[in-house]
Amino acid sequence: MDISQIESKSVLTRTSGYLKSVCSHSLNPYIGCGFGRSSCGVGCYVRFNPWLTRGREWGRFVDVKRNAPDVYAKTCPREKSWARGRGHPFSIFLSSSTDPWQPLETKFRITRRLLEVMQTYPPDELILQTHTALILEDLPLIHTLAGLCRLRVHLSIEGDRDCLTGLPQPPCSLEDRIRALKEFSKAGVSVVACLSPLYPLQDAHRFFSLLAQSGATAVVIDHFIQGDGTPDGSRTLKTSLAQAINKVSPQAMRLSYRDEVAQIAKSYLPVGISSQGFAGQYTQ
Repeated sequence: MDISQIESKSVLTRTSGYLKSVCSHSLNPYIGCGFGRSSCGVGCYVRFNPWLTRGREWGRFVDVKRNAPDVYAKTCPREKSWARGRGHPFSIFLSSSTDPWQPLETKFRITRRLLEVMQTYPPDELILQTHTALILEDLPLIHTLAGLCRLRVHLSIEGDRDCLTGLPQPPCSLEDRIRALKEFSKAGVSVVACLSPLYPLQDAHRFFSLLAQSGATAVVIDHFIQGDGTPDGSRTLKTSLAQAINKVSPQAMRLSYRDEVAQIAKSYLPVGISSQGFAGQYTQ
């Protein structure tokens, strides 16, 4: 792993494309991701972004934005004014192109320091997206922030199995992610299970019943078709993720599978589809 500490001039990025309907800004404490060589990194759309990777292999590098908390504090008032001036809440997606609680966070604590600064400069809305139960280490900070802004935790739980044959192991076991759902629910923090990208399910009814019992407030269902930033899922089709899904269930390769799964999920929890779900728009 090539680890670099860098100085950033800005950390609040005004959103466009897929995220524009979700939030006003994205915030990434790191460039690159230590989970890039785990199962979630195989189909990660960021690996295809040459502006971020700059020719580097995804999962082999991380740039640590060591001054991110200070930059956030300095630029927050301006960006909040910009968002509200356009009739939108100042809403932050943390994070869109890395995992805020990747392994290096235990050393550098950039995400934790950002959460601390946000207690002085809170956004109107904060969405925390992660693949790992390591986020529980910051539960007290997150609980406090939930009293200062609209906050929800998005926990990636792609399906009812830890991994698909042919893929590397996930960054966090399914059991530990279910435990995280329970801990956030117990603390009164809104937590959403994100099936993104959606894996073939072994028993959809049993799975969504488990999520509901664990305290999830909603589920987001996002297929790799449309979800990877291309209309037909062409980015994912180049990876071993598509091969692994097809080997388990050719049916799950179709966008219609997402809709079938969503219908089952609605019997148990509010459901959001793709970007609408990430924006907190659910139906049941």
